Amino acid sequence: MPYVAFVLLVAAPALAAPHSGTAGARTMPELSDIALFACAAAAVWFVRSRLRARFRARREVEGED
Repeated sequence: MPYVAFVLLVAAPALAAPHSGTAGARTMPELSDIALFACAAAAVWFVRSRLRARFRARREVEGED
């Protein structure tokens, strides 16, 4: 998993489009906005699933089941 994150961090600047320096009118979300939202949602899902597994394992060890 750390290898995948490293590859994405290294490749991200190479995939970015050059910026002209002038601001334009925003009529809809940019692709980067959608990608950030998707990454945040995936991170929240991943952390919640790991926490559920952790607390489930703790409950089984303590015998509260």
